[in-house]
Amino acid sequence: MQKVILDVDTGIDDALGIMLATESEELDILGITTVSGNVSLEQATRNTLKVLQLVGKENEINVYPGAFEPLIRKKFHEHRVHGNDGLGEALTDMELHARPSSKHAANFIIEQVHRYPKEVTLIMTAPLTNLVHVLKQDPTFARDIKRVIFMGGAAKTQGNVTPVAEFNIYADPEAAKIVFHSGIPLTMVGLDVTMKTLLHDYHVDELKGSRYYDFIHKSTQYYMNFRQFDEVITACPMHDPLAVGVAIDPTMIQTESLYVDVETESSLCDGQTVCDLRFQINQKENMDVALDVDSDRFISMLLHRLK
Repeated sequence: MQKVILDVDTGIDDALGIMLATESEELDILGITTVSGNVSLEQATRNTLKVLQLVGKENEINVYPGAFEPLIRKKFHEHRVHGNDGLGEALTDMELHARPSSKHAANFIIEQVHRYPKEVTLIMTAPLTNLVHVLKQDPTFARDIKRVIFMGGAAKTQGNVTPVAEFNIYADPEAAKIVFHSGIPLTMVGLDVTMKTLLHDYHVDELKGSRYYDFIHKSTQYYMNFRQFDEVITACPMHDPLAVGVAIDPTMIQTESLYVDVETESSLCDGQTVCDLRFQINQKENMDVALDVDSDRFISMLLHRLK
């Protein structure tokens, strides 16, 4: 089993990512950390506890709240996509039984990585703020972390919150810039691949009769009804679940080692991940970038495990 920590800002696709992780015997989930992103830190923490309760893991996996705001910017949430509560109102009636840990997310991550040097993979499906707090506290962290797989950015495709920026990077680009230059082994799972892994209505219908069908049906319908670029999205991109899937089976994606930086000072391109695809910047590669994915294999695995 691979030791992992999930770092989330639990909206709809984060929830599906948590569910996939808890249903995957390959992963030993040491804990889940939360951060401000799709929703506030408080709401993300509450949503994470609800999802763990839904899957029956509320007494086995602890939740550690982290950063309540970006490093220097104002908070930016995505209620348009995920609803006021972040879960498309799918679990509003659930009464919580568990409480989050009093330990800060950064302290938990540092503790676990040094407890299991070179064994822990951090799966980040949110803005990278918590990891910067880790790096500020512990300059030796990069030496002991196995790898960080993060959902964020776009190499060859357009953004999903501006024409060029993906949400997780846009929400805290300064944090992403620090992480990208930290020397940590990184895998970028961005929009180039997540926009190819689409969950359609007919996929959700395959889950009828399963314990998760009601939640998945209600939450993904909210997601699918979101209008963007004057078009109706008729499927749910599995952004965050794919990052979990890559931890389970890295062969699902094809990557290239590239130099990637983040724009933080542009009025038009703020939050853009600039990927040196043609090796023109003359900088050393700093991460593996996912450029293609076996989407059918991933969706099949996701449905099989959620059944």
